[in-house]
Amino acid sequence: MMQAIGYPKAGPIAAENALIEFETDIPQPGLHDLLVEVRGISVNPVDVKVRANMQPEGGPRILGFDAAGVVTAIGSEVSRFSPGDEVFYAGDITRPGTNAAFHLVDERIVGRKPTSLGFADAAGMPLTSITAWEILFDSFGLKESEGEGESLLIIGGAGGVGSILIQLAKKLTKLNVIATASRSETREWVKKMGADYIINHRNPLDEEMNALGISPGYVASLTHTDRHFEAIAKLVKPRGHIALIDDPQSLNIVSLKPKAVSVSWEFMFTRSMFQTEDMDAQHILLNRVADLLDNNTLVSTVNRHEGILNVTNLRNAHERQESGMAIGKTVLDGLS
Repeated sequence: MMQAIGYPKAGPIAAENALIEFETDIPQPGLHDLLVEVRGISVNPVDVKVRANMQPEGGPRILGFDAAGVVTAIGSEVSRFSPGDEVFYAGDITRPGTNAAFHLVDERIVGRKPTSLGFADAAGMPLTSITAWEILFDSFGLKESEGEGESLLIIGGAGGVGSILIQLAKKLTKLNVIATASRSETREWVKKMGADYIINHRNPLDEEMNALGISPGYVASLTHTDRHFEAIAKLVKPRGHIALIDDPQSLNIVSLKPKAVSVSWEFMFTRSMFQTEDMDAQHILLNRVADLLDNNTLVSTVNRHEGILNVTNLRNAHERQESGMAIGKTVLDGLS
């Protein structure tokens, strides 16, 4: 048996027993699975969205997607890892999560843990790194060292995805990067991450961009897309590209037709959900991210450590994520 934390009923984090600790069986690996002893986890917007909106079936649902830990057992067809290997990954939204002592994950979406980071700090990187990488190189179709003379606007630059997207764009492409931030502490954070320009998303974005004299060919809308969409349509360059990751209630893209602008959804769980032929791409990119962290090309985006994984500390992390005040990533040490 193992300890785990889950939610028994969908609803607000303030509800009694919004999160509970319980015992459950240690899972057994399938053909391509690693059984990982979880040493660190992080909290992402998807954790709070699932907890608030998705009713569990058959008992409490274990949340958590990011993890770093040690492989303790492997499936019969595993070829990339062995017991004792230190790994990090972002999991699969269709399977039980990482808020547990042990966790199963398909080896094809797992990377080696960066040796320069502890387990909790390493756990802060996978989900956001995959999302940012797929925006740049899948959605936008860029190649490394491309983008000279072009600009990328990142809406929500101080969040977890924005923090690593700024870095990847600056270090691996030649894009000029503009990030939005409104508070003094978030503006300082995105500056630290490497943004060339910072604008205030509390003001009309098209006016802010006009003041800079920049029309971006690429827009990554990471939050409040519905609020900013009219401005995005005005400011994006003709034949530009918009990628979004949030959940607008509706999106009327007809206004983009005169500019022939492309729109892409980014959802980093797609490859694992549908077992796509290129599922291994996440294994490859996570190993690359580990290398970039270890050689100091990238820096950690972890900004808060909530202590060991327990109900109280995990509740605090969920509350902070929901508050809209989180900067970078929030992490916790594992149960084990």
